[in-house]
Amino acid sequence: MFIYSDVFIKLVVGFIFMTILINLSGKGNLAPTSAIDQVQNYVLGGIVGGVIYNSAVTLLQFVIVLLIWSLLILVTRYLKIHVHAVGKFIDGGPITIIRNGKLLVHNCLKANLSAKEIDFKLRTAGVYQINEVKRAIVEQNGSLTVLRQGDGNIRYPIIVDGQIDLDILELMNHDEKWLLDQLKSRGITNVRDVYMAKYENHQFEITRYDEA
Repeated sequence: MFIYSDVFIKLVVGFIFMTILINLSGKGNLAPTSAIDQVQNYVLGGIVGGVIYNSAVTLLQFVIVLLIWSLLILVTRYLKIHVHAVGKFIDGGPITIIRNGKLLVHNCLKANLSAKEIDFKLRTAGVYQINEVKRAIVEQNGSLTVLRQGDGNIRYPIIVDGQIDLDILELMNHDEKWLLDQLKSRGITNVRDVYMAKYENHQFEITRYDEA
């Protein structure tokens, strides 16, 4: 039997949970930067939307399911930020598919992109000749960043959340020892003290946690 009061209570509970979760996990989930962020939003919306009209699911069961999913989201987000390997596994990272006008087939397959999809993404970005592209990168949310010949370099952080991104270092043709030596010369002895660090034109742009 359809009971409006039951639907109303579940709507209020669902709204409260979503509000609390957004504030705890950060506003970033409202504009997802990765596929997992989108899945989290879809599942949460599906839980709320699928339960409020189902009288067979009690309010207590609804709250328990919301608690489980919220806990899973918060734990996942914590691990993504504080454990680099987990973040890399869940979100992945940028993949270069075109470098200096050459299509890198191996990286295209690594990104699970067909030739048709790549051609579509390039045309959407206004690119019709691959040799016009200095670098094309598939971002972790699936979007394509295109750098044309003559444009400046794309800057990616080599340190994020106190963790070194070894893939970016490799792309820069440097290793971890080089980075650590550079940090020491600037008075930083522990990578975990660095919130974010970028490197361009032989210059570091470093933001430490203690600058907050």
